[in-house]
Amino acid sequence: MLTVRDADHVLLDARTVTRGDVRIAGGRVLAPGDDLPPDDGPDEVLDASGCVVTPGLVNAHHHLLQTAFRTLPGTRGVPMARWLPTMAAAYAAAGLDAGLCAAAAGAGLAEALLSGVTTVADHHLTWPAGAPVADTVAMAQATAGAAATLGARLVLVRGTARDDPQEAALSAEAVVGALVPGAAGGLRADGLLQVAVGPAGVHSDGPETFRLLAEVAARHGLRRRTQANEQVDVAVALERYGRRPLDLLEEWGWLAPDVTLAHLCGVNDDEIARLAAAGVGATHAPGCDLPMGWGVAPVAALRAAGVPVGLGTSGGGSNDAGHLLADARLALQVAPLVGPPLAAQDVLGMATEGGAAGLGRPELGHLRPGAAGDLCVWDVSGVADAGVADPVAGLLWASPGRRPRHVVVAGRVVVRDGRLVAADEGALVRALHARVARP
Repeated sequence: MLTVRDADHVLLDARTVTRGDVRIAGGRVLAPGDDLPPDDGPDEVLDASGCVVTPGLVNAHHHLLQTAFRTLPGTRGVPMARWLPTMAAAYAAAGLDAGLCAAAAGAGLAEALLSGVTTVADHHLTWPAGAPVADTVAMAQATAGAAATLGARLVLVRGTARDDPQEAALSAEAVVGALVPGAAGGLRADGLLQVAVGPAGVHSDGPETFRLLAEVAARHGLRRRTQANEQVDVAVALERYGRRPLDLLEEWGWLAPDVTLAHLCGVNDDEIARLAAAGVGATHAPGCDLPMGWGVAPVAALRAAGVPVGLGTSGGGSNDAGHLLADARLALQVAPLVGPPLAAQDVLGMATEGGAAGLGRPELGHLRPGAAGDLCVWDVSGVADAGVADPVAGLLWASPGRRPRHVVVAGRVVVRDGRLVAADEGALVRALHARVARP
């Protein structure tokens, strides 16, 4: 059993803050008085005095491959039409293969854990054109292997971006068979690996891609994810189809309870009501949307309508960072530009249970009895938190770039005293730099 002891504040969920101990056994949070499961192993105690304990954060929208290409010249402050070929050229120069995926995912997932993110949804959109299915499977396995080594939870979204629809569907089938064979809902029995599918958006992929990937999802019970209503998405949809993105997604069968849409910067009141009625989830990614010039999603209006909203960083090619707390702070700061302010605890809820809901994972994102044993211990006793009246809100408003003291995934300590347990941080950096020729 793992006991996280003497926390000053424990965020059980977005509505409930308590104090005291959190006990985890068999990978699950125990209720007071629960008996230990048999053969749970030796007891371990983590000191949480002077700390806030939160559920593990859920980064509901990332592009891990882009970790290798942050602050790339020609990708900052440019339109999407220039950004895409610049990124494509960088991928080609580095060599798009399993080795690059392993190096990028290793660094990106290490960054995630070291910033309190225990679950990452990796919307992988970039695959070698015409490559054998075995090569794309190897790339997916490399990303999953990096997560397994570090101890992170991974949701691998087999995405597409202008891929041949038939090839994409065949590859998606093969990825499911290789990573989660026979798993219900694309979720491995231990809950550490999940597979989903998702085209980049109507600006990139046509109705056949959406149809074929939906068929793969239906056969295996997978979640579906795509991106919608960024500025570029609306413009391309109107030019190409004479319709708005959500009109197309509804026609193509992609407004449904198993679908989560990232970005949603340019949605109107009628579209928000349609999303809520369809049971669609949303992911807010302000750290990407603002620098790309896509606008600000009306998060308060989406939440008020009943749309579950998660939080994501998106990729290093647009955001340059995978620190979800920093993006949570940004979400707080920009919310009044498009609606009423958001409360810090509500945004923490987006970064935990909101993201978990979009993944179909009710066991994640909270610390109520029976929850998955994922948590973060945040030291709030230092000068960065001096004068803070509400330490839970202070996680976002004060020093959002902080590292957690400890991080636990499924009851296993994966970050201890601010350092990775299963890997050397410097070695991960060197491996990535060697691959992409960084000094």
